[in-house]
Amino acid sequence: MKESRRSDENFDIEIKNVVYKVQTGDKQAYAYIIQMFQRRIVVYCYYLLKSQEEAEDAAQDIFIKGLEHIHRYAHTASLSAWLYKIAHNHCVDLIKKRNKNHQSLVEYKENREQEQDHGYTEIIHDLLEHLNVEERQILLLRSLEEYSYDEIAAIMDLKPTTVRKKYERLRKKLIKPMNKGGEVYEQPFRIGG
Repeated sequence: MKESRRSDENFDIEIKNVVYKVQTGDKQAYAYIIQMFQRRIVVYCYYLLKSQEEAEDAAQDIFIKGLEHIHRYAHTASLSAWLYKIAHNHCVDLIKKRNKNHQSLVEYKENREQEQDHGYTEIIHDLLEHLNVEERQILLLRSLEEYSYDEIAAIMDLKPTTVRKKYERLRKKLIKPMNKGGEVYEQPFRIGG
């Protein structure tokens, strides 16, 4: 446990040093930030946008915005939380644009059915299919990224108590189909508090 805490502290120090380099003009150092967070940001975007291509494009846009606004990063939250905040806002904007363009639900589902998801990924998709965007974000940030309610609240511009209540309702909502689902849902997927 102590060694893990030390490695987390070392990682935080390393990230702070890289951010400082980028903020003082070394734009090449930003490649390290992309390398460290790209996969997680793409996965987060994928579960919100439900398209691998859109998720990859969104991640590129998010990292560009991050670089453009790195001077605003003030170390009050982790760099990871700051990037997720940018990702949250960007994905919400994309979803609003998509809805504004009247992409029909049928067309969206047809595209989704063409994807070839198997095993664990398919189970997660089944669970997430019945959630709205906000619920998916809370679930992903809490269960997969293991953010605190305070961090999620900061990312989503909500109060921590609101996030906690929404997460508890979400857990209850997910536990019902999991209990009914039989073998399909017996794969481990942490939805605990």
